[in-house]
Amino acid sequence: MRSISSRYRDEVQVNEAIRAREVRLIGPDGQQIGIVPLREALRIAREANLDLVNVAPQATPPVCRIMDYGKYRFEQSKKERESRKKQKTVEIKEVRFSPTIDEHDFQTKLRHIRSFLEDGDKVKCTLRFRGRQITHADLGQEVMQRIAEAVADLATVERKPLMEGRQLIMILAPRQARPAASPARETQVREEEPHV
Repeated sequence: MRSISSRYRDEVQVNEAIRAREVRLIGPDGQQIGIVPLREALRIAREANLDLVNVAPQATPPVCRIMDYGKYRFEQSKKERESRKKQKTVEIKEVRFSPTIDEHDFQTKLRHIRSFLEDGDKVKCTLRFRGRQITHADLGQEVMQRIAEAVADLATVERKPLMEGRQLIMILAPRQARPAASPARETQVREEEPHV
């Protein structure tokens, strides 16, 4: 039996860390051995040169399995790494506007918004009022409305334009891709069409 680092011993009870008089024992190949005293289970694990791992501490008696704990931990961490790779973290990108934005600047920023949405990121549209521009808040609402309409095919408005101090803020979220029509449905439609 090998010594297990204290970091992993805290998570799962292994070998001498198991505190029970008797355990329900599962062998290294998955067969049920039955309820045995803890010392007997440790002896069997030691003879197989493997570890005794408490896999169900809440059960009565606790369920312990004979396995190579180091190999098990390695496989678990490998699975966690794989699942993290497949995960897509959604970032919030910010694009700033002004109420008196020119058409060319508006189109350029709109292209940036579209590319962010296509990448699956959320977009925070911020419109800052400077000085006396705050008296024309309706201009800011019009700019935000234009943005929402221009990207309606790619995004939904997650948060409608709201004033926060001297800023008007709107958040756009990418639309979820609609699943393609099922092949069964397509064949049904084809069968209904009259033959020529």
